[in-house]
Amino acid sequence: MSDQHLFEDTFTITAINSQKYDRVSRLSCTSSDSLTTFTLDVNTELYPCAAGESLSFALTSTLSLDGKDETVGGKGGWRDVGIGVEQTSLANDYDYVCHGKVYRFEEGTTAGNLAVFVSFGGLLLYIEGPYEKLMPLKIDYVYLLLKK
Repeated sequence: MSDQHLFEDTFTITAINSQKYDRVSRLSCTSSDSLTTFTLDVNTELYPCAAGESLSFALTSTLSLDGKDETVGGKGGWRDVGIGVEQTSLANDYDYVCHGKVYRFEEGTTAGNLAVFVSFGGLLLYIEGPYEKLMPLKIDYVYLLLKK
């Protein structure tokens, strides 16, 4: 895992709830080692999913390949990626990318676990897992990256 990667793992979609909204589904997923779980709201019109599919899931502090903060000096940022000059970023390697705010931490439902809550413009992520694996998420903003 590189410096900008705060968390990275492979998950299997265990359930999909699409009853509440037309274009948004809530995915429930479990990691390959069964230690970490997450629930994520996804725009399924942009990123269709099915139960049983495997997802590569990453949370990063930046999309920059070299790990530098792209907002240093007020220049750059996720909105400028791909505008004008051809630029490569972590987003090029993934199918679904969001930027969000980490807004709450709690003790997990299992002893030694941490629960982290992130909002991506109203699409929510709840991730629970071992304290050691999720501790790097104690920052303000993260990028979510998914690919099948």
